[in-house]
Amino acid sequence: MCGIVGFMYKNGASAVPLGTQLSAMAGTLGSRGLDSTGLAMYGKTSKGHLVLRAQLEAASGEEGEGKLSRLRERVGKLVTVKKATWTKHLARLEFTGVEDPGNLDTLRQITDAAESADDIKVFSIGSAMEIIKDTGPAPELDVYEVKSFVGTHGLAHTRLATESIVDTCSSHPFWARPFADIAVVHNGQLTNHNILRKHFERRGYHFLTTNDSEVIAVYIADKLLNGRNLEEALNDSINDLDGTFTYLIATEKSIGFAKDRFATKPLVIAENDSFVALASEEVALAPVITKGTEVWEPTARSVRTWSR
Repeated sequence: MCGIVGFMYKNGASAVPLGTQLSAMAGTLGSRGLDSTGLAMYGKTSKGHLVLRAQLEAASGEEGEGKLSRLRERVGKLVTVKKATWTKHLARLEFTGVEDPGNLDTLRQITDAAESADDIKVFSIGSAMEIIKDTGPAPELDVYEVKSFVGTHGLAHTRLATESIVDTCSSHPFWARPFADIAVVHNGQLTNHNILRKHFERRGYHFLTTNDSEVIAVYIADKLLNGRNLEEALNDSINDLDGTFTYLIATEKSIGFAKDRFATKPLVIAENDSFVALASEEVALAPVITKGTEVWEPTARSVRTWSR
């Protein structure tokens, strides 16, 4: 079943932090899936400054600090790590030294270095984006102080596991590794994801999980790399992805959605001059709907994008 959420402040950040909006909407959709909850949040960008988010499991504080120190050392051989922190089982590294965030070879090297020991799993790299996810309902993310995150747009997901195991790595959102700042959340099932995964692996892409949704993220990112704009890539996906799906995609400056040819997975959109909000159920949008807000449900094969 799953619940998906998207939100964008059209004119930049607002008095209500982005993290607060996304957390509240995800919490409302908790009944659609309590196996895990995750957020992809987009904040202020600074040239040459990136953030890495990764899973770091530790049985004690001492063990965690040791793993964090080694992670910082490995990544620090490639870039300049400005700050490294660890909360519960998620590490966060801020670093500089990447002249071109679009250089996939560089981002692959950073990801490989981070994951080369201590069973570290990288969830995201971005100049604007940070992915935070955990097993359990939305309140499980409060420990990461997500509600105070100030940003412009983002995605959220509440998961009911169907095809893959229940763990943090298999939770949404999924990063389009190794592309910076691209993430997806998805409600549905793809029947051709293994074929697509093998196609991308032959071309040098690597995946963290066997989840079908991770393939969507890489599919869109690859389309963008090869000259398609976001709307064109979403339209392409309706014919190239088999199965039932509604998914949301976010990049550094944009957000969008695509619905399959059957429209079996729900989506409701609320929009006015200040924001656009998307969710699996209207109840998640109710707190932000005011006079002058247009509310509608997209039909089969619908695609739409917004940019700030």
